[in-house]
Amino acid sequence: MLRSLVGSEMCIRDSYHPIPVVFSKCSGVKVTNPEGKVYYDFLSGYGSVSHGHVHPRIVKAATEQLSKCTLSSRAFYSDMFGVYAEFITKFFGYEMVLPMNTGAEAVETAIKVSRRWGYEKKKIPADQAIFVCCTNNFHGRTLGAIALSDDPSSFENYGPALPGIARVEYGDAKALEALFKKDGKRICGFIAEPIQGEAGVNIPPAGYFAKVRELCTKYNVMMICDEVQSGVGRSGKMLAIEHEGVRPDMVLLAKALGAGVMPVSAVLADKKFMDVITPGTHGSTFGGNPLACAIAIESLRVMHEEQLPEKSAKQGKKLLEGLEKLKAKHSCIETVRGRGLFCAIDFDKKFMGGNAAKEYMSILAEEGVLAKITHNYTLRLSPPLVITDEELTDCLKRMGVAAVRLEKLASKSKL
Repeated sequence: MLRSLVGSEMCIRDSYHPIPVVFSKCSGVKVTNPEGKVYYDFLSGYGSVSHGHVHPRIVKAATEQLSKCTLSSRAFYSDMFGVYAEFITKFFGYEMVLPMNTGAEAVETAIKVSRRWGYEKKKIPADQAIFVCCTNNFHGRTLGAIALSDDPSSFENYGPALPGIARVEYGDAKALEALFKKDGKRICGFIAEPIQGEAGVNIPPAGYFAKVRELCTKYNVMMICDEVQSGVGRSGKMLAIEHEGVRPDMVLLAKALGAGVMPVSAVLADKKFMDVITPGTHGSTFGGNPLACAIAIESLRVMHEEQLPEKSAKQGKKLLEGLEKLKAKHSCIETVRGRGLFCAIDFDKKFMGGNAAKEYMSILAEEGVLAKITHNYTLRLSPPLVITDEELTDCLKRMGVAAVRLEKLASKSKL
């Protein structure tokens, strides 16, 4: 099967470097390839499959809606959209929702709403609005999103970049305050990930977002939290920003909102921000479609009723403790960190010529645990939140075996 897929790459413009593992059948935390080999999924579709693969309740909700109505477009009403809008706004405590499909679309929507609010409500002079982001961010692959990025692999040869973007060091409240003091009258919005996923599960200093909230309120700047990866239970809370007890002006959700069944995203904010969007100024053919609404409602119900954020907190603590023990035994591991079931391992950049993370990822896959590196030296670990004690113990054991194998491989390469 893998050989035939590799052959088909002649007609696929692949923008990824996939691990040579083929998914054929999935359930819960496990995936099976066409030959019957079973793996633990510790990537979860970059956090999309937080409920576990093909969760029966969510599949049932999707199947039932599939036989009724899948798309009306926003040119008409559907009987599901109003139900969904009321449900999700009450669930997260915001007045309004703007439905989209992907995380990148949610980010683009945030930029548009923020700019429009800046001009119409804050009275920023025409075409002078500044939108602020952080270093090491990842907000998607669209043109607006990559204009926020400081990673050349994201923006190189896609210029000219969207103008009016300013960037500050992630986690540095003093730098943000200095920028607000200098340009606050022209700043419409500030966007940040409560936990930076693609950057390697970066967690800011305690109190950072509380200070951000204070500054955004003081300078009348829209505070936007990109919870596309960190939200919907991943960090041990429904939203990762809840760890700081802060309420942003806008929250962006995607990935786990669709439970790995289909792409669903949502932009949540109060009316004073959202009412700048009027008919014809923004839209999406598939945003808020009946099928997406049915899936998202059940996704959130399952998340709440099965107490998956609480399970993430409990199992995340166990995973991090296991990773700390792994680090203590293996000098190739530099640091480990995490919040809930959103964890990472940093490998020594000098070990195996800087290839340790990549080699470990491959060995770990051979041991039956699938994870993915980011930025060459970091292995991100984000299993489905339904992982059991027994499964997690088994995975930690396999990680230990993989670490021993990595060090043996390193020793052989020196000979």
